[in-house]
Amino acid sequence: MALFDLPLDELRTYRSTSPEPEDFDAFWSKTLQEARQYDLDARFEPVDTGLSTVRVYDVTFAGFGGHPVKGWLILPDGAEEPLPVVVEFMGYGVGRGLPHEHLLWASTGRAHFVMDSRGQGSGYGGGGATADPVGAGPAYPGFMTRGIESPETYYYRRLFTDAVRAVEAARSHPLVDAARTGVTGISQGGGITLAVGGLVPDLVAVAPDVPFLCDFPRAATVTDRHPYREIGLFLRTHRGRTEDTLRTLSYFDGVHFAARGSAPALFSTALEDATCPPSTVFAAFNNWGHEDREIEVYDFNDHEGGGPYQEAAKLRWLRSRL
Repeated sequence: MALFDLPLDELRTYRSTSPEPEDFDAFWSKTLQEARQYDLDARFEPVDTGLSTVRVYDVTFAGFGGHPVKGWLILPDGAEEPLPVVVEFMGYGVGRGLPHEHLLWASTGRAHFVMDSRGQGSGYGGGGATADPVGAGPAYPGFMTRGIESPETYYYRRLFTDAVRAVEAARSHPLVDAARTGVTGISQGGGITLAVGGLVPDLVAVAPDVPFLCDFPRAATVTDRHPYREIGLFLRTHRGRTEDTLRTLSYFDGVHFAARGSAPALFSTALEDATCPPSTVFAAFNNWGHEDREIEVYDFNDHEGGGPYQEAAKLRWLRSRL
């Protein structure tokens, strides 16, 4: 895929036309209030992984609806004082995997909390361990249209709520310094990162890479690559439901969460990315609420984005923030 989206100078000023629901804040306030009626019940079970430089805990906490959600907490071996923590969210179809897949952040002396994604974890990587016990109406295969009949039933309402609760679970551990919390993720994980960045007001760093789940009206029409294409294929069968579908999606658009971002942010995008088109990423970046924001642009990359180069960029960027 060669360059297909807007020129870079236009991307830097691009603004989404995605309409923000009038009750966006009320919807999410009620959603999180309902979730917090359940005891967080965060449990950390030590795991013998054979790794000598880190300590690993198998985590279970109560997410949306009180449903059990899994995760990993990975700490540098020998940690005795509370550490800054990086909470990470996974890409589309990916679960928490295995602990040895997540050694970067603990290697920097930080705590690392990896959240499993409910109902996912069978696409690639080391797998997942969290069920999604909520049923849904007719949907196109994948997660993009599950429960899309309304914001209340949509799949990402559950996943974004789990993510906020994951931050709360990470902060509950005695070796985590709650005042020094950052969030990150790639693709779907980047979209979840944006949601958490807009819903949790006291983070110190937000780092979404090639984020998914942004600027739905444009994303659904500018690319025919999955997962966004799931929306169009659903509407191809369910004719006449475009307006209602976009209304549901507007409650989960990273553009609107970005407007509520209150921490420094480092984004990344790739100009040949047809999975998460750069205009959709810039739509969120240009709407980010905190003045301290940067974006790394990879000119000739697709959805792999910056890969290890972006990891290095985040390592440098976080030195003064987390």
